[in-house]
Amino acid sequence: MAGSSLGSDVFAIVTLLVVSSFVLLLLRHFLPLRTTPAYLVVPIFLALALPISIILLVPIDLASTSSTIDEAARGIWLPEAVLLVAWRIAYWLTFTLTWFILPLLGQYVDSGYRVPKDRILYSIRSNAQYQLIVLGCGTVGLVYVFLQNGFEGTSVKSLVMALAYCWGLIQAIYLMGHGLVAVPRRLFRNADTSSRLRRIQSHAPKVHERLEDAVIEMDEVEAQVSQLRKCKTGISRDHQEWIEELVDISSLAPYRPNQTLIPRGSGPPIPAVITDRYLADLTRKLDRARHKRMRFHDAWDRLVQHAADIQSIIDAAPSQKLDFGRALPTASRMEKIRILSPYLRYQLYSRAAPLTRIFCGSIFTVASVCIVWSEIVKFAFPQLSVISLTVVHHRDSEDGKIGFGGQVIAALWLFYMCFAALASFDDVKVWGNRALVRRNTYGESACWYAGQIAKLTVPLAYNFVTFLPPSIYRETTFHQFLGRLIILTPLGKGFDYFFPIFILIPVCATLFNLYGRAKSVLGYGIVEDDEEENPSGFATGGWREGRDLIEQELGGRSNLESSTPLDGRTISPPSGLHPPSTTVGKQAHSNGPGRALEPGPIPAGQSSTARTQQQRLPAATRIAEDEDEGVFSGFAHRVRNTIDGVERPNWIPDLAKRPKWMGGVTNNTQRSGRADSGRGLGRWFGGRPTDGRVRL
Repeated sequence: MAGSSLGSDVFAIVTLLVVSSFVLLLLRHFLPLRTTPAYLVVPIFLALALPISIILLVPIDLASTSSTIDEAARGIWLPEAVLLVAWRIAYWLTFTLTWFILPLLGQYVDSGYRVPKDRILYSIRSNAQYQLIVLGCGTVGLVYVFLQNGFEGTSVKSLVMALAYCWGLIQAIYLMGHGLVAVPRRLFRNADTSSRLRRIQSHAPKVHERLEDAVIEMDEVEAQVSQLRKCKTGISRDHQEWIEELVDISSLAPYRPNQTLIPRGSGPPIPAVITDRYLADLTRKLDRARHKRMRFHDAWDRLVQHAADIQSIIDAAPSQKLDFGRALPTASRMEKIRILSPYLRYQLYSRAAPLTRIFCGSIFTVASVCIVWSEIVKFAFPQLSVISLTVVHHRDSEDGKIGFGGQVIAALWLFYMCFAALASFDDVKVWGNRALVRRNTYGESACWYAGQIAKLTVPLAYNFVTFLPPSIYRETTFHQFLGRLIILTPLGKGFDYFFPIFILIPVCATLFNLYGRAKSVLGYGIVEDDEEENPSGFATGGWREGRDLIEQELGGRSNLESSTPLDGRTISPPSGLHPPSTTVGKQAHSNGPGRALEPGPIPAGQSSTARTQQQRLPAATRIAEDEDEGVFSGFAHRVRNTIDGVERPNWIPDLAKRPKWMGGVTNNTQRSGRADSGRGLGRWFGGRPTDGRVRL
C-alpha cells in the first residue's frame, strides 16, 4: 500500500463537496428551507449525505485493498486507517440516525404540543412501544450469542450490528425485488404516448377522490377549530392564544378555484374542559389534514398538467409543432424555460424521449436480470456472478485486481440497487399518509423517508460486496468492520448467504401480477398496480371518467384565466357560491362513470391555448375508445350499423299494430294495453280507468 494518495484525497474531498451540494438541492426541492428549523434540516441532511457517501466509499474500499502493485491501475484509493475511520463515522452515524434520532424527531414534530418538554415526552411515549419490541428481540438474540460464543466483549456489539443488518436486509430485498421489475416496466410503458395518456386518465378518478376526501377532512377540522374559537368560558389565556394560532394555521390555505365548497357542520362536540392534550390532538389533526390536502392538490395539478402535455404531443403530429402553452404556477424555473423551437420540441418529446425510455428500459432490464442471477448463484457458484465478472477486470492475479473502470462499474451497480429499492416507496401502500411533496413535505414524513434511505443503504452495500469473490471482499475494511461480526454465529452466516435468494418472491409477484390476484381474493392490495383490470372503464370509474375530470379541470382553469384582470389578480367567487367546476363534477357522477360529457361552451375571452386543449381532449381519445373493441365486438358493431342503415318498407310497422278491440290504433296513435285498460278487453274484467284510478 506504499505510495502517495494525494490525488485520491483531492478526489474524495471534491466528491464530498459535490454530494453535499446535491443533498442541499434535494432538500430545497422537497422542504421549505427558510421556515424549516435547523434541528430538522441537519439530521435529514446527514441521513441523505451519508448513504450517498457509502455508495462511493465501497468502490474506494475495493480498490484500496486490492493487491495491485501498479499505483496507476489501482484507481481511487485511501489508506487503511482513513478507510476504517470513514466506515466507523458513516456506519454509527447512520445507525444512530435510523434507530434513535429520526424516529424521535419525527414524533417530536408531529406531537402538536407547543412546549418543547411536552413534545419530547410525547415523542418518547410514542416510540416506547417500538423500542421495547426491539429491546425484547435484542435480549433473545443476546442469549443466543452468549450461548454460542461465550461472554465476550464483542458479543453485544456484534448482536446490535447483526440485528440491524438483518432487519434492513429483509426490507431492502423485498423493495429491491419489486423495483427491479417495476422500474424497467414503467419505462417501457411510458414509451407509448397513447397508453401513457390512458393510464393517467385511469389514475385520475382515484386521485380526485382522494383530493375530495382530503378537502372534506380539512373542512371538518377547520369547523372544529371555528367552533372552539366561539367558546369563551372555561379557557385560560394560554389556551386562547393556542386556539388563535390554530385559527391562523387554518386560514393559511389559499382558495382553490375548482375546489368543491362543503358546508361546515357542527363537528365533534367540544369538551367541557379544554386541556393541553385535547389541543395537541387537534393541532396534530390540523397539521396532518393540511399537508394531506397539499399533497393531493399537488398530485392532482401535476396529473392534469401531464395529461395536457401528452395530449399536446398527440395533437401536434399533423403539424409537427409542439407548444405546451402556459406552465403551472407551481412549476419550477426549468419547466418554465422555453429554449427549443416548436419543431425541435416535437421531435424531442415524440421521437427522442420514447426511444430513450426504451433504451434505458432495456439496459435496466438486463441489469435487473444480472442482479437476480448474482443473488442466486453467489453462494453455490460465485465464479458465475455477472456483477463479479464486470467489476473484477484483472483476473491474472490470484487475488484479482480492481482498477478505476471497475470502481465506476461497481458504483453504478450499487446505485441501481439502491435506486430500485427506493423507487418502490411510491408503489407499496404501507407507509400511511407519508409522501414527498414539492416544497411542502411534512416534517414527520421527511424524517421517515430519510430514515428509510439510511436504513437500506448499508445492507444493500454489504450485499453487493458479497457478489465478488471471497478472496477480494474478505480483505476489505468494510468486511473487517461489519461482515466479520455478522457471520460471527452460524445463524448469521446462513442468513447472509441464503436469505437474498428470497428476492425471487417479490420479483415473481411483480412480474406475474400476483398482487392483483391477491387483491381480488382478499379485497386489499399491498402494491399500487398499474395494470388495468377493466380497460373499457365502464362502471369502475376508469379512464373515461378520468378523461371527463381532466376536461373539467382544464375548462375551470380556462374560465379562471378569462376572468383574471390585467394586473394578474385572481377574482375569487363570493362566499357561499360554488365555482363553475363544482356543478360539472356533479353532472359527471350523475351520468355514470362510463358516459362521456359533452364539452361545454367555451368562453370567448379565454386564451387560444386553453381553448385548444379543451376542444381536442374528447377527439383525441376516440382512437383509444376504438382500441377497446375486439375482433368479434367490432364485427358485430359493423353488422348492426349495416342493418340499421337499411331503409325498411312502410308495411313492416303495420304488422306490429294491434286491432281496435285489443286497444289498438285510434286516430293513428297506438295505445298501450295497460294504460287503456278501461277499453277493449280490459273493461270486461273491471279494468282501470284511463286516469289511473282503481274501480272497487
